[in-house]
Amino acid sequence: MEKESTKSCCAPSRDNHSIKTEQVSIDFSRNASFDNMVKLAGGKFLMGTNDKEGFPADGEGPVREITLNPFYIDTTTVTNGQFSEFINATAYITEAERYGWSFVFYGLLSEEDNKTDFQVAAQTPWWCAIAGAKWNQPEGKNSSIDERMDYPVVHVSWNDAIAYCQWANKRLPTEAEWEYAARGGLIQKKFPWGDELMQDGEHYCNIWQGNFPDYNTLDDGYLGTAPAKSFKPNNFGLYNVAGNIWEWCNDWFSPDFHKTGKTKNPAGPLQGNARVMRGGSFLCHHSYCNRYRVAARSSNTPDSTTSNIGFRCVMDV
Repeated sequence: MEKESTKSCCAPSRDNHSIKTEQVSIDFSRNASFDNMVKLAGGKFLMGTNDKEGFPADGEGPVREITLNPFYIDTTTVTNGQFSEFINATAYITEAERYGWSFVFYGLLSEEDNKTDFQVAAQTPWWCAIAGAKWNQPEGKNSSIDERMDYPVVHVSWNDAIAYCQWANKRLPTEAEWEYAARGGLIQKKFPWGDELMQDGEHYCNIWQGNFPDYNTLDDGYLGTAPAKSFKPNNFGLYNVAGNIWEWCNDWFSPDFHKTGKTKNPAGPLQGNARVMRGGSFLCHHSYCNRYRVAARSSNTPDSTTSNIGFRCVMDV
Protein backbone atom coordinates (compact mmCIF):
# COMPACT_ATOMS: atom_id res chain seq x y z
CA MET A 1 0.00 0.00 0.00
CA GLU A 2 1.31 3.45 -0.90
CA LYS A 3 1.92 5.86 1.96
CA GLU A 4 -1.06 8.13 2.52
CA SER A 5 -0.44 11.81 1.86
CA THR A 6 -2.10 14.40 4.09
CA LYS A 7 -0.65 17.40 2.23
CA SER A 8 -2.74 19.39 -0.17
CA CYS A 9 -1.02 20.57 -3.32
CA CYS A 10 -2.03 24.20 -2.87
CA ALA A 11 -3.75 24.40 0.51
CA PRO A 12 -1.56 23.96 3.61
CA SER A 13 -2.46 21.72 6.52
CA ARG A 14 -3.05 23.00 10.03
CA ASP A 15 -1.25 19.91 11.36
CA ASN A 16 -2.46 20.60 14.91
CA HIS A 17 -0.28 23.71 15.16
CA SER A 18 -2.15 24.97 18.22
CA ILE A 19 -4.92 24.07 20.63
CA LYS A 20 -8.40 25.30 19.84
CA THR A 21 -11.15 25.95 22.33
CA GLU A 22 -14.03 23.49 22.52
CA GLN A 23 -17.22 23.93 20.51
CA VAL A 24 -20.49 23.97 22.40
CA SER A 25 -23.17 21.44 21.48
CA ILE A 26 -25.97 22.86 19.30
CA ASP A 27 -29.11 21.33 17.80
CA PHE A 28 -28.53 21.99 14.11
CA SER A 29 -31.57 20.32 12.55
CA ARG A 30 -34.08 22.18 10.39
CA ASN A 31 -36.26 21.35 7.40
CA ALA A 32 -34.18 20.63 4.32
CA SER A 33 -34.57 22.85 1.26
CA PHE A 34 -34.18 21.78 -2.36
CA ASP A 35 -33.61 25.38 -3.48
CA ASN A 36 -30.62 25.69 -5.79
CA MET A 37 -30.22 21.93 -6.03
CA VAL A 38 -30.51 19.61 -9.02
CA LYS A 39 -31.56 15.97 -9.02
CA LEU A 40 -29.08 13.63 -10.70
CA ALA A 41 -30.15 10.23 -11.96
CA GLY A 42 -27.05 8.33 -10.91
CA GLY A 43 -26.28 5.05 -12.63
CA LYS A 44 -22.99 3.96 -14.13
CA PHE A 45 -20.07 6.23 -15.03
CA LEU A 46 -16.32 5.95 -15.56
CA MET A 47 -14.42 7.40 -12.62
CA GLY A 48 -10.75 8.36 -12.52
CA THR A 49 -8.28 8.74 -15.34
CA ASN A 50 -5.34 7.03 -17.00
CA ASP A 51 -4.33 10.29 -18.70
CA LYS A 52 -0.60 11.06 -18.72
CA GLU A 53 -1.34 14.44 -17.08
CA GLY A 54 -2.74 12.64 -14.07
CA PHE A 55 -0.87 11.96 -10.84
CA PRO A 56 -0.77 8.18 -10.19
CA ALA A 57 0.58 8.79 -6.66
CA ASP A 58 -2.66 10.65 -5.87
CA GLY A 59 -4.73 7.63 -6.84
CA GLU A 60 -6.37 9.22 -9.88
CA GLY A 61 -6.41 5.87 -11.69
CA PRO A 62 -7.14 3.35 -12.83
CA VAL A 63 -10.36 4.20 -14.65
CA ARG A 64 -13.16 2.09 -13.17
CA GLU A 65 -16.91 1.77 -13.66
CA ILE A 66 -18.86 3.11 -10.67
CA THR A 67 -22.59 2.84 -9.98
CA LEU A 68 -24.42 5.47 -7.91
CA ASN A 69 -27.93 5.90 -6.56
CA PRO A 70 -29.79 9.09 -7.53
CA PHE A 71 -29.07 12.17 -5.41
CA TYR A 72 -29.55 15.93 -5.24
CA ILE A 73 -26.58 18.31 -5.31
CA ASP A 74 -26.14 22.05 -4.85
CA THR A 75 -25.62 23.92 -8.12
CA THR A 76 -23.06 26.13 -6.36
CA THR A 77 -20.76 25.92 -3.41
CA VAL A 78 -22.22 27.21 -0.15
CA THR A 79 -22.04 31.00 -0.23
CA ASN A 80 -21.19 33.56 2.44
CA GLY A 81 -24.86 34.48 2.53
CA GLN A 82 -25.97 30.90 3.15
CA PHE A 83 -23.30 30.33 5.76
CA SER A 84 -24.34 33.56 7.49
CA GLU A 85 -27.85 32.12 7.92
CA PHE A 86 -26.33 29.06 9.58
CA ILE A 87 -24.19 31.15 11.93
CA ASN A 88 -27.09 33.44 12.84
CA ALA A 89 -29.36 30.46 13.55
CA THR A 90 -26.92 28.41 15.60
CA ALA A 91 -24.20 30.74 16.97
CA TYR A 92 -21.74 28.15 15.68
CA ILE A 93 -18.07 29.07 16.09
CA THR A 94 -15.85 27.87 13.25
CA GLU A 95 -12.53 26.17 13.82
CA ALA A 96 -10.61 29.10 12.37
CA GLU A 97 -12.21 31.28 15.03
CA ARG A 98 -11.46 28.80 17.80
CA TYR A 99 -7.84 28.45 16.71
CA GLY A 100 -7.61 32.22 16.29
CA TRP A 101 -5.99 32.13 12.84
CA SER A 102 -6.22 30.68 9.35
CA PHE A 103 -4.09 30.43 6.21
CA VAL A 104 -4.38 33.31 3.72
CA PHE A 105 -2.69 33.50 0.32
CA TYR A 106 -0.07 36.27 0.54
CA GLY A 107 -1.30 37.98 -2.64
CA LEU A 108 -4.62 38.75 -0.94
CA LEU A 109 -3.20 40.48 2.15
CA SER A 110 -3.69 44.19 2.71
CA GLU A 111 -0.66 46.46 3.08
CA GLU A 112 -1.38 46.72 6.80
CA ASP A 113 -1.56 42.95 7.28
CA ASN A 114 1.63 42.51 5.28
CA LYS A 115 3.44 44.58 7.92
CA THR A 116 2.37 42.33 10.81
CA ASP A 117 4.31 39.36 12.11
CA PHE A 118 3.01 36.03 10.89
CA GLN A 119 4.30 32.56 10.16
CA VAL A 120 4.38 31.07 6.67
CA ALA A 121 3.84 27.46 5.68
CA ALA A 122 7.20 25.68 5.44
CA GLN A 123 6.83 24.07 2.01
CA THR A 124 4.50 26.71 0.54
CA PRO A 125 5.69 30.14 1.74
CA TRP A 126 2.94 31.96 -0.17
CA TRP A 127 0.57 30.78 2.56
CA CYS A 128 0.49 33.01 5.65
CA ALA A 129 -0.97 32.12 9.06
CA ILE A 130 -2.99 35.28 9.71
CA ALA A 131 -4.44 36.03 13.14
CA GLY A 132 -8.15 36.78 12.91
CA ALA A 133 -8.65 35.33 9.42
CA LYS A 134 -11.99 33.52 9.33
CA TRP A 135 -15.05 32.95 7.16
CA ASN A 136 -16.40 36.53 7.45
CA GLN A 137 -12.96 38.17 7.47
CA PRO A 138 -11.30 36.07 4.77
CA GLU A 139 -8.14 38.16 4.39
CA GLY A 140 -7.77 38.99 8.08
CA LYS A 141 -9.21 41.53 10.52
CA ASN A 142 -9.09 44.36 7.96
CA SER A 143 -11.37 42.54 5.51
CA SER A 144 -15.07 41.71 5.31
CA ILE A 145 -17.60 39.87 3.15
CA ASP A 146 -20.12 42.71 3.01
CA GLU A 147 -19.82 42.93 -0.79
CA ARG A 148 -19.26 39.20 -1.27
CA MET A 149 -22.38 37.48 0.03
CA ASP A 150 -22.76 35.59 -3.27
CA TYR A 151 -19.15 34.37 -3.13
CA PRO A 152 -18.22 30.93 -1.79
CA VAL A 153 -17.61 30.74 1.93
CA VAL A 154 -13.98 29.87 2.70
CA HIS A 155 -11.91 29.23 5.84
CA VAL A 156 -14.30 26.40 6.67
CA SER A 157 -12.85 23.12 7.87
CA TRP A 158 -14.28 19.70 7.04
CA ASN A 159 -15.70 19.68 10.56
CA ASP A 160 -17.36 23.08 9.97
CA ALA A 161 -18.85 21.79 6.71
CA ILE A 162 -20.29 18.78 8.51
CA ALA A 163 -21.89 21.07 11.11
CA TYR A 164 -23.51 23.14 8.35
CA CYS A 165 -24.79 19.97 6.65
CA GLN A 166 -26.32 18.73 9.91
CA TRP A 167 -28.12 22.04 10.35
CA ALA A 168 -29.36 22.01 6.75
CA ASN A 169 -30.35 18.32 6.86
CA LYS A 170 -27.95 17.63 4.02
CA ARG A 171 -24.54 15.95 3.79
CA LEU A 172 -21.22 16.23 2.01
CA PRO A 173 -20.93 14.35 -1.30
CA THR A 174 -18.92 11.20 -1.50
CA GLU A 175 -15.94 11.56 -3.77
CA ALA A 176 -17.64 9.39 -6.38
CA GLU A 177 -20.80 11.52 -6.27
CA TRP A 178 -18.72 14.67 -6.63
CA GLU A 179 -16.87 13.41 -9.71
CA TYR A 180 -20.03 12.07 -11.33
CA ALA A 181 -21.71 15.45 -10.84
CA ALA A 182 -18.67 17.44 -11.97
CA ARG A 183 -18.36 15.46 -15.20
CA GLY A 184 -21.85 16.57 -16.19
CA GLY A 185 -22.49 13.45 -18.23
CA LEU A 186 -19.33 13.75 -20.33
CA ILE A 187 -17.28 10.57 -20.61
CA GLN A 188 -13.60 10.72 -19.62
CA LYS A 189 -13.11 14.36 -20.51
CA LYS A 190 -10.32 16.32 -18.84
CA PHE A 191 -12.54 19.17 -17.69
CA PRO A 192 -16.26 19.50 -16.91
CA TRP A 193 -16.76 21.09 -20.35
CA GLY A 194 -14.36 19.04 -22.52
CA ASP A 195 -10.67 18.47 -23.14
CA GLU A 196 -9.53 22.02 -23.88
CA LEU A 197 -8.97 24.51 -21.06
CA MET A 198 -10.37 27.37 -23.14
CA GLN A 199 -13.03 27.20 -25.83
CA ASP A 200 -13.20 29.86 -28.55
CA GLY A 201 -10.92 32.05 -26.43
CA GLU A 202 -13.33 31.97 -23.49
CA HIS A 203 -12.37 31.14 -19.91
CA TYR A 204 -14.44 28.44 -18.22
CA CYS A 205 -12.91 28.51 -14.74
CA ASN A 206 -11.07 30.63 -12.18
CA ILE A 207 -7.46 29.44 -11.93
CA TRP A 208 -4.05 31.11 -11.87
CA GLN A 209 -2.88 32.72 -15.09
CA GLY A 210 0.70 33.82 -15.51
CA ASN A 211 3.73 32.75 -13.49
CA PHE A 212 2.79 31.07 -10.21
CA PRO A 213 3.06 32.35 -7.50
CA ASP A 214 4.68 35.65 -8.50
CA TYR A 215 2.48 37.11 -11.23
CA ASN A 216 -1.17 36.61 -12.14
CA THR A 217 -2.31 38.17 -15.42
CA LEU A 218 -5.94 38.01 -14.21
CA ASP A 219 -7.04 36.97 -17.70
CA ASP A 220 -10.06 35.18 -16.21
CA GLY A 221 -10.95 38.30 -14.22
CA TYR A 222 -10.07 37.20 -10.68
CA LEU A 223 -7.12 37.20 -8.30
CA GLY A 224 -8.97 35.49 -5.45
CA THR A 225 -12.35 33.81 -5.45
CA ALA A 226 -15.08 34.49 -7.99
CA PRO A 227 -18.81 34.57 -7.20
CA ALA A 228 -20.20 31.08 -6.63
CA LYS A 229 -22.25 31.33 -9.83
CA SER A 230 -19.51 32.29 -12.29
CA PHE A 231 -18.60 31.09 -15.77
CA LYS A 232 -20.78 28.63 -17.66
CA PRO A 233 -22.24 25.69 -15.72
CA ASN A 234 -21.59 22.12 -16.78
CA ASN A 235 -24.26 19.98 -18.46
CA PHE A 236 -25.84 19.18 -15.09
CA GLY A 237 -26.12 22.89 -14.21
CA LEU A 238 -23.26 22.93 -11.67
CA TYR A 239 -21.07 26.03 -11.38
CA ASN A 240 -17.34 26.19 -10.67
CA VAL A 241 -16.60 22.49 -10.28
CA ALA A 242 -13.16 23.32 -11.67
CA GLY A 243 -11.10 26.03 -10.01
CA ASN A 244 -12.30 28.79 -7.65
CA ILE A 245 -12.21 26.82 -4.38
CA TRP A 246 -11.42 23.30 -3.26
CA GLU A 247 -14.52 21.40 -2.15
CA TRP A 248 -14.59 19.02 0.80
CA CYS A 249 -15.91 15.52 0.19
CA ASN A 250 -17.07 13.09 2.86
CA ASP A 251 -14.42 10.41 2.22
CA TRP A 252 -11.21 9.76 4.07
CA PHE A 253 -8.34 10.06 1.58
CA SER A 254 -6.40 7.05 0.37
CA PRO A 255 -4.27 6.76 -2.79
CA ASP A 256 -5.17 3.12 -3.35
CA PHE A 257 -8.26 2.05 -1.38
CA HIS A 258 -10.42 2.38 -4.49
CA LYS A 259 -8.38 -0.29 -6.30
CA THR A 260 -10.00 -2.98 -4.17
CA GLY A 261 -13.00 -1.11 -2.72
CA LYS A 262 -16.58 -1.55 -3.80
CA THR A 263 -17.82 -0.02 -7.04
CA LYS A 264 -21.45 0.60 -6.05
CA ASN A 265 -21.94 3.77 -4.01
CA PRO A 266 -18.32 3.77 -2.79
CA ALA A 267 -17.66 5.88 0.29
CA GLY A 268 -13.92 5.52 0.80
CA PRO A 269 -12.02 3.89 3.67
CA LEU A 270 -13.42 3.74 7.20
CA GLN A 271 -10.59 5.77 8.69
CA GLY A 272 -7.68 7.98 7.75
CA ASN A 273 -5.73 11.14 8.52
CA ALA A 274 -7.10 13.51 5.88
CA ARG A 275 -10.35 14.11 4.01
CA VAL A 276 -10.72 14.30 0.24
CA MET A 277 -10.90 17.65 -1.53
CA ARG A 278 -11.89 18.05 -5.16
CA GLY A 279 -12.02 20.65 -7.93
CA GLY A 280 -8.88 22.75 -7.50
CA SER A 281 -8.89 26.47 -6.73
CA PHE A 282 -8.00 29.94 -7.96
CA LEU A 283 -4.38 29.10 -7.16
CA CYS A 284 -4.13 26.06 -9.42
CA HIS A 285 -1.76 26.35 -12.38
CA HIS A 286 -0.56 23.80 -14.90
CA SER A 287 3.04 24.33 -13.80
CA TYR A 288 2.42 23.67 -10.11
CA CYS A 289 -1.02 22.38 -9.13
CA ASN A 290 -2.54 20.81 -12.19
CA ARG A 291 -5.46 19.55 -10.13
CA TYR A 292 -8.38 21.48 -11.58
CA ARG A 293 -8.90 18.50 -13.91
CA VAL A 294 -12.11 16.64 -13.11
CA ALA A 295 -10.35 13.42 -12.05
CA ALA A 296 -7.72 15.14 -9.88
CA ARG A 297 -7.68 14.60 -6.13
CA SER A 298 -6.21 16.23 -3.07
CA SER A 299 -6.71 16.14 0.69
CA ASN A 300 -6.26 17.98 3.95
CA THR A 301 -6.71 17.37 7.65
CA PRO A 302 -10.32 17.81 8.84
CA ASP A 303 -9.48 20.88 10.95
CA SER A 304 -7.52 22.75 8.25
CA THR A 305 -8.81 26.09 6.94
CA THR A 306 -7.56 28.33 4.13
CA SER A 307 -8.78 31.07 1.83
CA ASN A 308 -9.40 28.54 -0.96
CA ILE A 309 -11.37 25.71 0.69
CA GLY A 310 -15.17 25.47 0.86
CA PHE A 311 -17.89 22.92 0.09
CA ARG A 312 -21.22 22.10 -1.53
CA CYS A 313 -23.93 19.79 -0.20
CA VAL A 314 -25.95 16.82 -1.44
CA MET A 315 -29.13 15.05 -0.38
CA ASP A 316 -30.37 11.52 -0.84
CA VAL A 317 -33.38 10.81 -3.03
